[in-house]
Amino acid sequence: MGVKSPSGFYVGRKPAVLLALLLAALLVALLVLAVLYQRSVRELAAERLRKGDAATPPPSAGPGPASPRPPGPWDRLRLPATVAPVHYSLLLWPHLAPGLPEPRTFSGRVNITVRCRQETATLLLHSHRLTYRAAAVWGPVAGPGGANATRVPLAELWLAERHQFAVLELREKLRAGALYELRLAFDGPLYLEGGFRGLFRSSYEEQGERRWLVASLLEPADARSVYPCFDEPAMKATFDISIVHHPSYVALSNMPAIDVCEYKDMNESKVSTLSNWTTPINWTVTTFKTTPQMSTYITAFVVCNFDYVTATVKGNEIRIWAQKDAIKDGCADYALNITGPIFSFMEDFLNVNYPLVKTDLIALPDLGAGAMENWGLMTFQEEFLLYCPQDKFTGTKNGVRQTVCHEVVHQWFGNLVTMHWWNDIWLNEGFATYFEYLCSYFIEPSVPLNKAFTNNILLPILEMDDEMSTWSLSDKGETEETDSLNERFNEHTYQKGASIVRMISNFLSEKLFIKALNSYLNEFSFANAIQDDLWTHIQKVVDDQADLQLPAPVKVIMDSWTCQHGFPLLTVNWSTGNISQEQFYDEEDKNDTSVSNNIWIIPISWIRNGTVQPLVWLDKKSKVFPEMKVSDSEHDWIILNVNMTGYYRVNYDQSNWRRLAKILESDPKAVPVVNRLQLLDDAFVLKRSGHTENDTPLYLMKYLEKEDEILIWNVVLRKLEFTNSMNILSDYELYPVLKKFFLTRIFPVYHHYANLLRQGFEVLTVEYYTKYAIETLFRSACSLGFRDCLDLASEIFSKWMNNSKHE
Repeated sequence: MGVKSPSGFYVGRKPAVLLALLLAALLVALLVLAVLYQRSVRELAAERLRKGDAATPPPSAGPGPASPRPPGPWDRLRLPATVAPVHYSLLLWPHLAPGLPEPRTFSGRVNITVRCRQETATLLLHSHRLTYRAAAVWGPVAGPGGANATRVPLAELWLAERHQFAVLELREKLRAGALYELRLAFDGPLYLEGGFRGLFRSSYEEQGERRWLVASLLEPADARSVYPCFDEPAMKATFDISIVHHPSYVALSNMPAIDVCEYKDMNESKVSTLSNWTTPINWTVTTFKTTPQMSTYITAFVVCNFDYVTATVKGNEIRIWAQKDAIKDGCADYALNITGPIFSFMEDFLNVNYPLVKTDLIALPDLGAGAMENWGLMTFQEEFLLYCPQDKFTGTKNGVRQTVCHEVVHQWFGNLVTMHWWNDIWLNEGFATYFEYLCSYFIEPSVPLNKAFTNNILLPILEMDDEMSTWSLSDKGETEETDSLNERFNEHTYQKGASIVRMISNFLSEKLFIKALNSYLNEFSFANAIQDDLWTHIQKVVDDQADLQLPAPVKVIMDSWTCQHGFPLLTVNWSTGNISQEQFYDEEDKNDTSVSNNIWIIPISWIRNGTVQPLVWLDKKSKVFPEMKVSDSEHDWIILNVNMTGYYRVNYDQSNWRRLAKILESDPKAVPVVNRLQLLDDAFVLKRSGHTENDTPLYLMKYLEKEDEILIWNVVLRKLEFTNSMNILSDYELYPVLKKFFLTRIFPVYHHYANLLRQGFEVLTVEYYTKYAIETLFRSACSLGFRDCLDLASEIFSKWMNNSKHE
C-alpha cells in the first residue's frame, strides 16, 4: 500500500517514481533553455556593440562585483576636465499608477550633449545605483539632437563604485572642441529607506486609503541616483525634461509644462506591460519648457495627485500644492499670500529680476530636509509650508514664513549664482539665512530684526562655534568621499555664514553692500562663483567711493573670518584704551594664547554714554585707541559691538563690569536691548570659561527688576537652568539664595504676562521664540515655588480639563 496523498487518493510506488523522474527531466530541460537564452542574448549584445549600435552594456554595467581596474581618473572624487555638459534631454518614468503594487522602481533615458575640452577616449559621468539597458556615443554633432552624427564605437561601460562614476571606454578618441551626444537608457530604485533622498516614494492617507507619490531631493550629490549626469555644481547645462505618468496624476518639474499627451513609445521598458490587473494602462507624458543654465542638484521631479491654490505676481505664476484636504481647509493660503511679496521684496532689494515665469511650492508628507530650493519647484515638509487656521498657538506660522523666505532667497543665492564647489556652500546657505530674516521682517515687521537675529542665530552659533574647532566657513581642502559632502550642511555653514554676512553689511553700510551684491549677481548669473569673486565685487564698490576707508583689502579682511576656524574674544582696558584679541575657547585649559595664532581684522562698533561712535578696526593682536579711554566718572562708559553686529565676544576688566552693572541699575534703557542681551550672555559664558569672576553675572543681574524684555529674561533663565533638576534645584545651599534673589526681580515681568494669560491665550500667538521665552519664564517661576504661578498653572489645567473638546 502506498502513501496517502493529501487529496485522499492513493499513488502506487512505481507511478510515484515515474512521476518524480518526469519532473526532474522537465527541470533539467528548463535550465538548459535558460542557459541557451542567456548565451544568445550576450552574443546578440556583443554583435550590436561591434556594430556600434546603442548597445546593451556588458554585465559590469549592472549589479554585481566589479573586476579590478588599473589606476585612473575614477580614483579621484572630482570629474576630469575632459568634457563638459551642454544640454540634457531627459525622460523619467516612475512606475506609479492606481491599482499597481507599491512603486519601487523607475526607468528613464537621457541624451547628454557634451563639449570635448581635451582629446580623450574615456568618458566619466556620475551614476549611483542605476543599471543600464543601453549606451551609445554619437558625434561630432552640430548641436543637441545629434543631427548628421555618426556612432563612436563603445568598447565597454563599467561602474566605478567608490566615487559613483559610470565609465565609458571608447575605441576612438573624441576630438577637442567638438560636440558629442551620450545616449543612455537606465533603471533605478525609488528610495524609501535612507532619508527620502534621490527619487523617492512617499505615502499618505486620503479618504481612508493609502496613496503614493514620487518626489526628489538631490542636494548635494543625489542627482546621479536619478539619472546619469555630471553631478557637480559647476557643471551647469540646460535641461529638456519629460515625465511619464498615469493620466490621473500630475507631473511637476522646474519649468512650466508645454505639452501633455499620450505616451506612445511603449518599448521604453518592461513597465509598458504593466496593468491594473484588468486592462493595460494608457500612460501620459508631460513635457516641460527648456530650463535656464543650471546645476543638476536643483533639478526636481514630482508625480502626485495633489491640488493647489494659485496667484500671479509680476508675471510669476505661484502655485502652492498640497493634499486635497489641506487645500480645501485653507492650510496653503498663508504661504500663497506671502510668497509673491517675498519675491517682490528680493527683486526690489537686489535690483535683479527672478528669471522664471512659474514657481511651484509643494508640501510633501516626507522629505529628507526641511525644504529644498529647486529652481521653479521648491519642496517642503508639510509643517514648513502649511499653516492651518487652528494652528495659531503652535508657532507654525513663523516657521512657514521663515522657511519660505529662506527658499525664495536661494533662487538668487544658489540657483542663479551657484558656488563652484561645496567647500563654499556658505555662499548659498549663509546668504539665504541672513536674507531670510530681512524678508521675514518685511512680511512681519512687528518682530524686531536685530532681536530676532541675535536670539535665533548669533547667540546659538557663538555657543557652538568653539566646539567646531576644525571648521572654517570656506574650506580650501577637498574631501575624498562623496558621503562627507553632507557634513558641510551644518549650523556652522548656515548660522555663522549668516552672521558674517550681517557683519559685512554693517561695516560696509547696506547701500554699498547691496550695490556689491547687484554687481556680483549680474556678473555670475547662470554661472558659478567662489568667495574670492564676492570679495572682488565688494572691493570694486569700496574703491569707487571715498567715505569708507578699510584697513586692508577686502579679501585680506574677510579671509580672516572665513578661512580661519573659531572667533575672537576682545579684552578691553578702559583706563588705557587698549584692546587685545585672542581666539576664544570655552574651556579653561585651552585659554592659553599659545594654542592659536589666529588674528582677525575686526570691525569694532561702539557706543559711549548712549551715543554711537565712529567705527574703528583692530587689525593686530593688540592696539591702543586713545578715544576709548574713560574718566573716573561712573557716568562715563563704553560698550563694544553695537547690536552685536560683529562676530566676537567682549570682556571688560572687573571694575568696568561693575560700572556697566550700575548703569543698568540706574537706567537700563540707556543700553540698547541687544547690548543688554550681549552683556548678560557674555558675562555668563566668560565666567564659565574662566575669563571673568564668578560674581560678574550676579552684579549684572541686579537690575532685572526693571527689565521688561522677555528675550533677556529667556537668556538669563536658560543660563541658570532653574528647571533642570540636576543643576540649581539640587544644590541645597545655592537654591534658597537664588530663590530669594530672583523672586523679587522676576515679579514684575511675571505679573505682566500672568495678567495677559488670565485674559486669554492670545498672548501665546506671538512669534515662536517669544512664546518659548514666556514658557521659560513660567516654568522658572513655578520651579522657584512662586505661589501665584502654581495657582495659575492649576487654573489653566482645570480650564483645559473642563473644555468639552478634550473629553
